[in-house]
Amino acid sequence: MLLSVRFALAASLALAALPAAAEEVPILRVHTYDSFAAEWGPGPAIKAGFEATCGCVVEYETSDDAISTLRRVQLEGDTTRADVIVGLDTAIAGEARATGLFAPHGLTLEGLALPQAWTDTEFVPFDYGYFAYVYNKETLPNPPRSFEELIALPDDFKIVIQDPRSSTPGLGHVIWVAEAYGDRAPEIWAGLKPHLLTMTRGWSEAYGLFLDGEADMVLSYTTSPAYHVIADNDTRFAAALFDEGHVVQVEVAGMLKSSGQQQLGRDFLAYLVSPEAQKVIPTTNWMFPVIDIGADLPAAFNDPGQPPKVIPVDEAVVTANGRAWIAAALAALQ
Repeated sequence: MLLSVRFALAASLALAALPAAAEEVPILRVHTYDSFAAEWGPGPAIKAGFEATCGCVVEYETSDDAISTLRRVQLEGDTTRADVIVGLDTAIAGEARATGLFAPHGLTLEGLALPQAWTDTEFVPFDYGYFAYVYNKETLPNPPRSFEELIALPDDFKIVIQDPRSSTPGLGHVIWVAEAYGDRAPEIWAGLKPHLLTMTRGWSEAYGLFLDGEADMVLSYTTSPAYHVIADNDTRFAAALFDEGHVVQVEVAGMLKSSGQQQLGRDFLAYLVSPEAQKVIPTTNWMFPVIDIGADLPAAFNDPGQPPKVIPVDEAVVTANGRAWIAAALAALQ
C-alpha cells in the first residue's frame, strides 16, 4: 500500500511539472496576413527554419491583410500579444511608426539588394515588388503603356483594382497615380472610372475575377506572371510596363516594444533576411528577395524583371497626404 501511495504521489508530481516544463520553451507570437501564414505561403518554411535554430515555438496569428494587421495592433496597443508584426509595407510604415509601438531592430542589415538604400531603424525588409497591371497576351496583344493610354481605350475595356482602405496593393495604386501625376491625379481617376469593373476588398478576389475572364487587366505586381510560369507552366500572362514608371512596395517586419521576447524577436527579424529564409520568398510570396540569392532566383523573375523606370516615394509625403489621396481617388470613382 505504501509503495502504491508513493507511486501515485510521484506520478502526480510529474504530471504537475509538465505544464511548467512546457512553459520553459519560449513562444514567439507573430502577427501577419493570411496568405503569409498559409500552407502555400512562406510562413511554414520560415517557422520551421527558425524553430530549428531558436529552441522556441513560433505561433502565427493572422488577419485578412497587412492593413488589418496594423489596425489590430493599433487597437490592442501595449496589451497586444504580438511580439513581431510581419507584412506591413512602406506605404503604411509611417503610420505604424507614428503609433510608437515598435522598437528599434538593432540590426546592421548589411548586404541588402533593394532598389534604394535601406536606413530604417525600426522596420526590416523581407521582400519587394512593383505594382503593375497584369494582362493575358493572347487576348490583349497590344496592352496600354501608360495610364493615359489605358484611359483612351473604349469603355468596354475593363480593369479590376483593390480598395485602398483595406488592401496594400489598392493603397499602392493610389500612391502610384498620385506620385506619377501630382495635381492631375483626380483627372486620371476620373478617366479610369468608365473602365472599372469593380473594386474588391483584397487582391485574391480581384485576381480571381481577372483569371475568370471578367476583366482585361488587374492591378497586381510585375512578378505575378512568374507564378503562372513556375506553378502552372503557363506563359500567357505579362505585366504592362508604363512609361510613367512604377512604384515599389517593400514588405517589412517590426518588433513590438511591449514584447517580452525582445532578443527572440530580434533574432527572428535577422532570420527573415538570411539566405535560408530569402530563398523561400520568390516561389511562395511571389516577390523579389531583399538579398542577392544568385541562381536560386528563378529565371521567370527576370521577365520583365526590374522596370526601366522606378518612381521614388517619400514616406513622409505618403504619411502626410495618403488619406487625402485616397479620398480624392474614391470621390472620382463614385
